[in-house]
Amino acid sequence: MDTGNLILRLLVGLLVAGHGVQKISSHLGGRGLDGGAEEFRADGFRGGALTALAAGGGQIGSGLLLAAGFLTPLAATGAIGVMTVALTVKWHNGLWVQNDGYEYPLVLIGTAAALAATGPGAWSLDAALGLTPYPLWWAALALVAGLGSGLLTRLVLHRQAPAAPQIADGAR
Repeated sequence: MDTGNLILRLLVGLLVAGHGVQKISSHLGGRGLDGGAEEFRADGFRGGALTALAAGGGQIGSGLLLAAGFLTPLAATGAIGVMTVALTVKWHNGLWVQNDGYEYPLVLIGTAAALAATGPGAWSLDAALGLTPYPLWWAALALVAGLGSGLLTRLVLHRQAPAAPQIADGAR
């Protein structure tokens, strides 16, 4: 089980961190901070560069913490939060990734939640520092807080679509 947890932590943590790097730099195929800001604006978010920096920083931080197995419930909360925002952006495309759907963010959310539930394993900073095992309620808290923070971010930062013009009854 420890080997499996290590593999999952490294895979998911480094992928989440890599997404963050792409949002704020030209590394790993990213388009730099301007490209990250443009992507958020195109998806209907306010804030431009600040939004890209916050999202990228959150992904890098939570991803690296998850990969290291350090403060695992907090790391899972961050990863779940940023991936919940991504899921809401892709929701209208349906589940499957070939249609730009939310399949991939959903897998990362589920994996982060599972790691919060199982713990980081023996080969982690949490274990080395004597922080494990975490009680199971930490996993529930990580899931609820991550989903809640992602949905709140979407609510606060996403612009509403402009309302359709109203036609007066007499103008028909």
